[in-house]
Amino acid sequence: MQFGIFSVGDVTADPVTGRTPSEHERIKAVVEYARLAEDVGLDVFAIGEHHNPPFMPSSPTTLLGHVAARTERIVLSTSTTLITTNDPVKIAEDYAMLQHLADGRIDLMMGRGNTGPVYPWFGQDIRNGIPLAVENYALLHRLWREDVVDWEGKFRTPLQSFTATPRPLDGIPPFVWHGSIRSPEIAEQAAYYGDGFLHNNVLWPKEHVQRMVSLYRRRFEHYGHGSADQAIVGLAAQLFVRKNSQDAIREFRPYFDSSPVYGGGPSLEETLEQTALLVGSPQQVIDRILAFREYAAGDYQRQVFNVDALGLPHETVLRQIEALGEIVPVLRREFAIGRPAHVPDAPTHASLKAARLATVEAAR
Repeated sequence: MQFGIFSVGDVTADPVTGRTPSEHERIKAVVEYARLAEDVGLDVFAIGEHHNPPFMPSSPTTLLGHVAARTERIVLSTSTTLITTNDPVKIAEDYAMLQHLADGRIDLMMGRGNTGPVYPWFGQDIRNGIPLAVENYALLHRLWREDVVDWEGKFRTPLQSFTATPRPLDGIPPFVWHGSIRSPEIAEQAAYYGDGFLHNNVLWPKEHVQRMVSLYRRRFEHYGHGSADQAIVGLAAQLFVRKNSQDAIREFRPYFDSSPVYGGGPSLEETLEQTALLVGSPQQVIDRILAFREYAAGDYQRQVFNVDALGLPHETVLRQIEALGEIVPVLRREFAIGRPAHVPDAPTHASLKAARLATVEAAR
């Protein structure tokens, strides 16, 4: 099972000090978080994609390319690649290039994006969000698997005898996760292709997450990719940990209360009870994460945590990553207990390459 961190790249005022970091500071800080995540033994670092304030990561491939040059082991991913407003041809070429630069340490998560004004900025209409996601990914899937593509659709100009360059490393496309909070069509899409499905469960009750993941698992099996419990599932949550729970609650509360996401709604205590927000002592956090098997309707492959949003100070974020480095070995041991042998690990470039070689050898 993979554990890691993800960032949405928000540039937010610290509600305690009132200080807002610059975009430059946040960009440099996120790179430092990725390097520290590798140093403490985490498996994955992911960055979002946004094209509107108060967010800074408009070019995930640029940032991840820099991180790739400064790390050696950690898998680099996106916590959203906008399949709706990006040209699938550009996605195919950008992420194949990144895959080569990172020696295969790349996967990505497709998302529709829910910020209405972004769509017209890129010549699209948010009312076409689902059809765009379906059509654009169908083209991207082919671009990575066919050397020459002829294609015609609704949302972009046709392609005639087109070859995306560079070709994927070793002929193996980056593994794709499809991220969705509320759209069953995206769970269906992930299942159809046999890709991964990642649910950001931090704002939703367990029952909702279970329904979405269970739908994906059933459809994954329906399309013949394996049994339902072999479907590739990821979850995302937000974490804040201190040595004791009282300190964690006290310190996190002003960030929660001032958040445009959390503030003005249910209280911190109610949110902790009803959702996957994790605030507490290391043991409390471990116990809550182990219970995420219920959210995922079984054993799953990837768990990522947001630790740097809401204006949290840089040093505080570093301490959260260090705490994860101590928590994750416990989680690995506990999640391994009773995990069926036929439940796969999260795909990596190395595992996909080995599987392809095994298939070739078996066919001889």
